[in-house]
Amino acid sequence: MTQDGFAVVPESIGQPQHLVVVAAAIVQQGRLLVVSKKAAPEVFYLPGGKPDPGEGPMEALARELDEELGVRPLHPRFLADVEALAALERVPMKMTVFHTSISQVPRPASELADLRWISGGEPDVRLAPAVQDQVLPLLRQNGLLA
Repeated sequence: MTQDGFAVVPESIGQPQHLVVVAAAIVQQGRLLVVSKKAAPEVFYLPGGKPDPGEGPMEALARELDEELGVRPLHPRFLADVEALAALERVPMKMTVFHTSISQVPRPASELADLRWISGGEPDVRLAPAVQDQVLPLLRQNGLLA
């Protein structure tokens, strides 16, 4: 906290909050699963979300995949920590990405508007910058995308 005149002001006031999220890179037959949210149906993201207080990354991943897609992660493996500007919230974000298989066919639920399986070159799919600029190149580099 810093002192501002007579008031003590928390240092975080007026500064952007750092958003922490976990996400799943689910690739089947060389295509990546991406989802769009009802709040911004034109932008596609990796499925996942913010951990609840006291929740670890793997617990958050399992909960988010169940809530959003009705699936369980199978054999999740750490892929990368991605730092970028969150597409919807427009604040700095740290996204921990796990490469994982899933337990069944995903179905969009919760706050999701749509899901698609992409190769990354679709002209009609607008990807969140972190997915487009960091996750797709990493998946291609590891031979996971077609």
